[in-house]
Amino acid sequence: MKIWLAVMLIVLGISGASSQKIALLKYDGGGDWYANPTALPNLIKFSNEKAKTSIDSKPETVSPGSTDIFQYPFIHMTGHGNVYFSDAASENLRNYLLSGGFLHIDDNYGMEPYLLEALKKVFPDRELQELSPAHPIFKQAFNFPKGLPKIHEHDNKPPQAFGIFEEKRLVLLFTVESDLGDGWESPEVHNDPEEVRLEALKMGANILKYAFEN
Repeated sequence: MKIWLAVMLIVLGISGASSQKIALLKYDGGGDWYANPTALPNLIKFSNEKAKTSIDSKPETVSPGSTDIFQYPFIHMTGHGNVYFSDAASENLRNYLLSGGFLHIDDNYGMEPYLLEALKKVFPDRELQELSPAHPIFKQAFNFPKGLPKIHEHDNKPPQAFGIFEEKRLVLLFTVESDLGDGWESPEVHNDPEEVRLEALKMGANILKYAFEN
């Protein structure tokens, strides 16, 4: 992934010392891709301050079928409802991930059945694999010995992290029954205890750091 990032820096004319941009995925299907509007800006601020990342404070928005997707080493996706990828968007997204990109999908509750169907078009020959707490993504800037933290209660199920790999590299992370994005939102949005928000932000910083450094 470091090679891919270096190439993109050259293409975009950005020096290695400049901050990197990340993006929110605007997908089709009617699901609320725009949920949690304060989440990414808050996560970026926390990660830059506490995990020594260098990410532009304003996240962009990108569609899965756009060639612009290749400008962003990290893309975040969330929502509650339906997800649809066209054949062209599926191919573009697959090429993005296999060429070094990283996609984090956070189920904001209700997205899972639609997302799983959509992913079959992106990777028809691969299955999501559950990540164990020993995976390096849980041991980046912050240590999570039990794996993914629980932020919001949905169906009284444990939080789970699933991934799709290219060889040994994690290229897609799907977090479910955790709701990290709600934890990244500003305190007044959900009135979560500060310690709960902090757990979400720490895990989010780990995801960003893993995406940029692996």
